[in-house]
Amino acid sequence: MLLALCLAGGGAADEPEPQAPSHRGIAAKSHPHAPGLPPVHEALPEAGPQTLQIKVLGLKAPVESHGLDKLGGVELPPYERADAVAWYKDGPSPGSEGAAVIVGHVDTEKAPAVFAGLSVLKRGAKIQVTRTDGIVAEFTVEDISVVPNEPFDADKVYGPVDDDRPELRLITCGGDYDRNKHLYSANIVVTSYLTGATQPQQPQQTPQPQQQQPQPPAQKPVPASPAAPVTPAPSGPGGDTDETDADPEEAE
Repeated sequence: MLLALCLAGGGAADEPEPQAPSHRGIAAKSHPHAPGLPPVHEALPEAGPQTLQIKVLGLKAPVESHGLDKLGGVELPPYERADAVAWYKDGPSPGSEGAAVIVGHVDTEKAPAVFAGLSVLKRGAKIQVTRTDGIVAEFTVEDISVVPNEPFDADKVYGPVDDDRPELRLITCGGDYDRNKHLYSANIVVTSYLTGATQPQQPQQTPQPQQQQPQPPAQKPVPASPAAPVTPAPSGPGGDTDETDADPEEAE
């Protein structure tokens, strides 16, 4: 199950190099979104992808930035990183206007690779791309096609369906495998478009403990002034003692 270089549209050395991914569309701009699918989300600013996730396939892959290979196709990650995918860095980024292109291996000599299940995706399936700006762009699958390599139609494989839509194109090898040429006969092309975007969550700020205002030092209680001594009234002659206070028995 040797994976052939199918994404470029050929494998023999004497074949002409295929056309690189194009930014031009192949359909009229009167195609806002497919019937029965969500409306198109407004385009996002340019930002590269970091991870690709397709939950229905149990797929979550790191995204590498690649250019073109010597045959003019989008360069794939090496086989030792067959669990990663490659974004065509010279084209649109996922979520911006135009068709962003991400490619991946379908298998290796020993096992299935990252895009082994791409052909079983259904219309309406969701694809999430986490970008370098923290935004998670969500795409809805619109079409899954098997595009022959001969003749290779670069617009069909790489070009956007609508110039005004933010689109995402996932591509891997498909069709029949020629054991003599070590080539697949076609590409699996998944066409999707932007239908949602989740902004990065702002980190919650830990509330700072309120600083208590310093309290003035407690004042020591002031001891009360001692009461003035009471001077007893004078008794005896010349005193102010009222005679009516005398014992009545002694008065008799």
